[in-house]
Amino acid sequence: MLTGNSAQTKPNKEFIISNPRINEDIRVPNVRLIGPEGQQVGVIATAVALNLAREANLDLVEVAPNANPPVAKLIDYGKFKYNEALKEREARRHQNKAEIKEVRFRLKIDDHDFETKEGMVTRFLKGGDKVKVTIMLRGRERSRPIGGNELLYRLADDVQEFGTIESKPRQLGRDIIMTLAPKGKKVHLESEQRRRGKQARAERQARQAARLKAKRASDAQERQEAEAAMQNITDKESSNAENED
Repeated sequence: MLTGNSAQTKPNKEFIISNPRINEDIRVPNVRLIGPEGQQVGVIATAVALNLAREANLDLVEVAPNANPPVAKLIDYGKFKYNEALKEREARRHQNKAEIKEVRFRLKIDDHDFETKEGMVTRFLKGGDKVKVTIMLRGRERSRPIGGNELLYRLADDVQEFGTIESKPRQLGRDIIMTLAPKGKKVHLESEQRRRGKQARAERQARQAARLKAKRASDAQERQEAEAAMQNITDKESSNAENED
C-alpha cells in the first residue's frame, strides 16, 4: 500500500502525454508521485518511485515533465495503451461523418416538383446527412418573398419523422435558407452496399436453384414419358408375336 506525507485526495485524472518517459528513462532525481488510484504520495526520489513501481508490477510514467519536480504516476502502461487504442478504434467506427447536402427550388414551385424535392430531402436525412434547403428568389421576390418561410416550414413539417430544423429559415441576399439535421446516425454506405450485395446474391442463387429444380423435374418427366413409350412398343411387339404364334 502506498503512503506519503500528504493527505490522500480524490483520484487524479492526469492527462497522459503521447510517448512519455517511463521507468528508467526518467532521469530526474526526484518526482512528485501519484499512486495507481490517484492518491498523492508526494515528492520522493525517482529511484524509490521505481522500486515502488516494480513491487506493484506497474510502470512509472512521467505525466507532467515540465512541473517542478516532474509529476509521475504508477500505472500499467501497456494496459493503458491497449485501452486507448480500443477507444480510438471504437470512436472511428462510430464516427458520424455527416455531409451537408443541398436542395434548391424556386419560390413558385408546383405541388409535383415540391413532392420531388421533399423526396430528395427525405432520402438525404435517412442517410444521416444534413440538408441545406434553399429557395432561390427572382426579381421582386427578393424584396417581398411572400410565402417563402411558410414553404420551408411546410417542408420541415412533412419530413419531421426523419429530421429537425437546425437553423430556421432566414433570407441571405437572393436566397432563403433553412438547414435540417437528421434524427438518426449516418448510415454506413459500405455496410449497406454489402447488405444489398448479399441480398442480390441470395436472390440470384434462389433463381438458379429454382431453374435447376424445374429442369430436373422436366428431365424426369421426359424420361418417364420415354420409358412409358418404350414399354408400349415392347408390349405391342410381344402382343404381335403371340398373335403370329
